[in-house]
Amino acid sequence: MAYLLVKTLHLVFVIAWMAAVFYLPRILVNLAEAGAQPDVRARLMLMGRRLYRFGHVMFGLAFVLGLVLWLGYRLLPAFPTMVGVGTHWIHAKLGLVALLFVYYILTGRLLKGLGVGKRLPSASALRWFNELPLPVLVGIVWLVLAKPF
Repeated sequence: MAYLLVKTLHLVFVIAWMAAVFYLPRILVNLAEAGAQPDVRARLMLMGRRLYRFGHVMFGLAFVLGLVLWLGYRLLPAFPTMVGVGTHWIHAKLGLVALLFVYYILTGRLLKGLGVGKRLPSASALRWFNELPLPVLVGIVWLVLAKPF
């Protein structure tokens, strides 16, 4: 029962974090297209800052619960794990998660840079940037479901 609760919460927090991963770059696109509309830019900057903070909290909670799922059996002998000896899919998954986290940090840096007067890339470049996490997420989901190695 505890295992299913931890797994459920982990997935909920991952989904919430992924919402931030996908939406924050879209806010940057809107900022790039806002031009000299100070009210629109101020609202988007506020939304972006709040979303970035929210995403960090969701990532932290998902990370801690993921550690419990991965290593909980070492502390609680009756706690099952999906990761047995000789399985390496978890390392690939964690590598892709780290890549997504770096992407999220870079997105946050673009937002913070804009707040101190730096320029954003073009809206078109930001639209392409917005698409980068999707194939990484597909890879993560495939690794978790297939456990290929």
